Amino acid sequence: MRLPCENPFPPRGAALAAAPLPMIDLPDPRTFPDRAAAAPAAAQLHALAAESLASQSEGEAQARDRDVVALLSAQVAGGDGDALASALDSAPSVAIHRHLWRALSRALSGPLDADAGLGAVLFAVPLVLVTGRAGEGVARLSGVLHDTTTFAALLREHRALGGNESFALANALVAAADIGPRALPALFRASRLAGAEGPFVPVELPKASIVVPEGETAHLRFVVGSALAAPGFELGREVGSPAWMRPFAQALGRALAVPGISVLALPRPPQPLPAALAAGRGAQRDVSAQLFASNALRRMRGSVGEPTAVLSAHRAAEAPGAGELRLSLSSPFEPRDAQGFRCPLYPWERVADVAAMLVDLLRDCRVADIRTVSGVHADRDPLTGGPLLFKPETLPPSFPVTVH
Repeated sequence: MRLPCENPFPPRGAALAAAPLPMIDLPDPRTFPDRAAAAPAAAQLHALAAESLASQSEGEAQARDRDVVALLSAQVAGGDGDALASALDSAPSVAIHRHLWRALSRALSGPLDADAGLGAVLFAVPLVLVTGRAGEGVARLSGVLHDTTTFAALLREHRALGGNESFALANALVAAADIGPRALPALFRASRLAGAEGPFVPVELPKASIVVPEGETAHLRFVVGSALAAPGFELGREVGSPAWMRPFAQALGRALAVPGISVLALPRPPQPLPAALAAGRGAQRDVSAQLFASNALRRMRGSVGEPTAVLSAHRAAEAPGAGELRLSLSSPFEPRDAQGFRCPLYPWERVADVAAMLVDLLRDCRVADIRTVSGVHADRDPLTGGPLLFKPETLPPSFPVTVH
């Protein structure tokens, strides 16, 4: 399998360490819900988050945050996944969604029943699985880990859960939707039942097999575990050695091995489920961007020479929040063609951070001509009907362009 830009995870900015990245000023193409349309329970959380963000004192912000965490914890403990999902889906801005998401992660980083002695804490290891396959059609990787003892032993050895050794891993590779906000109350109810009688056992989760198309693709799955912890335990407060990641990835590659398919596993540290979901989504998107850039640049440099990169913001009904960023790679020696990457923006992410990731990646891949186009643009090219991608020679003169 070819690795993006010769190194799948080069140190950010390593190629041009002496040249700091400028702020990438692109508008937010997403549409956020009307604040007045939120359900009462969601509106209460939005108001508390807004008050925390606007607080002039740390004490006042902490008081509002305690209220937010308490309300979110009550929704999880009360089994109200719809209310939890509604509060996040109806958040009226990136700042409020991001604040609620972080509060939810804090709420679930320790036992929900703080006064009940030992309690269950759910966590997940995000996995980006880069598959490579030649030939037409599709193949499939199993969503089952038949022996979880090796993976658990690696986490224990390197104190990946802050020294907690009373945990069990589910034997499923889990899809993102199955650990999302709507699923959280049922998962935590199941984790309590798992530890109520007899030995502590893992929560049963749906197994998500992986459809492998031709070429290279980045897939997202999670290994979910449940830990038995005392009140005051906070998952992620003590960060263990990252030395577990390489043997964990190698063991996972062996467990998923199928003839004719290459698998590169890229794990992230164990985190509470909301934090793991956000980290996994971002990691999959970043690795997908690296795969795109590596393959497109290799083709273009082998045929038409050095490309120009153009970043732009677009409305797109099927994208999260109905908006996304796009990266176009093109050459004046191939005027009718451009290679494009559609970059999702998740509701907890700031546009400037995602745009900076793309520019940083391009610089790591030694792309010298990088431009951004101001404004929010349409989804489709009116001439071809395909996704709209900009090339320098076809940009209308009225479009302000910044060269980085």
